[in-house]
Amino acid sequence: MGERYFSEKVVEWYEEHKRELPWRTTKDPYKIWLSEIILQQTRIAQGLPYYLRFIEAFPDVKQLAAASEEKVLRFWQGLGYYTRARNLHKCAKEVVAKYHGEFPKTFEGLKALPGVGDYTAAAIASIAFGEPVAVVDGNVFRVFARVFGLDQPINTPDGKKLFVQLANKLIFGKNPDVHNQAVMEFGALHCTPKNPNCEVCIFKSECFAFARNLQNSLPVKLRTKTSRKRYFYYFAIQRGKSFLMKKREQKDIWHGLYDFYLVEKKRRVNVQALMKEDALIRKATRVSEIVKISDAYKHVLSHQVIHATFVWLKAGNGFHASDESIEFYSKKEISELPKSVLISRFLNDELIL
Repeated sequence: MGERYFSEKVVEWYEEHKRELPWRTTKDPYKIWLSEIILQQTRIAQGLPYYLRFIEAFPDVKQLAAASEEKVLRFWQGLGYYTRARNLHKCAKEVVAKYHGEFPKTFEGLKALPGVGDYTAAAIASIAFGEPVAVVDGNVFRVFARVFGLDQPINTPDGKKLFVQLANKLIFGKNPDVHNQAVMEFGALHCTPKNPNCEVCIFKSECFAFARNLQNSLPVKLRTKTSRKRYFYYFAIQRGKSFLMKKREQKDIWHGLYDFYLVEKKRRVNVQALMKEDALIRKATRVSEIVKISDAYKHVLSHQVIHATFVWLKAGNGFHASDESIEFYSKKEISELPKSVLISRFLNDELIL
């Protein structure tokens, strides 16, 4: 199959079937960059409302750079992978400080920005600036593996290199932005992970996988390590209409977000026994009543599974925490703090907010 044939066919399909999305109607590198960062590891249906909220709150890179990290995290809340949000903010600051609010116009220049890897740099460079550099994401891996019969594991350096080389061979100077978006859209809507629509596929006669019934075998991905299990015991200590909360400062998940007083254990433990072990909780229980001990919450992250139990305590007005890093916040204040989805689930389940 010739390079130009593949591109022309997939672009023709794209022009007929593409979804109308706001970042596809602009050449503004800020909006393209923002959409790409939000949509990493996020479905479009979930990411679109976040994109629209960010654009409304921060219409340009200078306003995003000027915002506080806490405000950025609050707008990001619920998307997960919070390192992306911190890098988003860091990148905006660098674009303003180092490039006077103008994004670099080349793939290599964009790659030098915080949180911008090959994929994001290629998307911005090709869509905003017309540079013929290929975007390779999960959709592209799948299309190429099936159509061209590539069985190299996509999560290995050699495998990625092979796919990137093919992608850059297939793209050519005319409309690289449309080509890149067409291949990604084709993978997202037609050559899907499960039940691809092979019978009416534009590449039916050329597809390696279809001819050999290998659609479910390609692309190849090596098995990664098993997820780490963690056991969180949260103590939601209420005094009046306020709750005790703490900003997570340690280098761990949810850095910069707020949660309740936390005791982590390596395995499940008896809650009543745990309450006698911890000094702050012992102090709280002397002047508190237990409102509720929740059932276990399961929260799945990329390489971790959190099993969380919430203990809701209602303390008397005489209770004060000795730890200066933890303080009481009103319900209104809590609603405005950046929190993990896990904390928000508990607050919503108990109708606290």
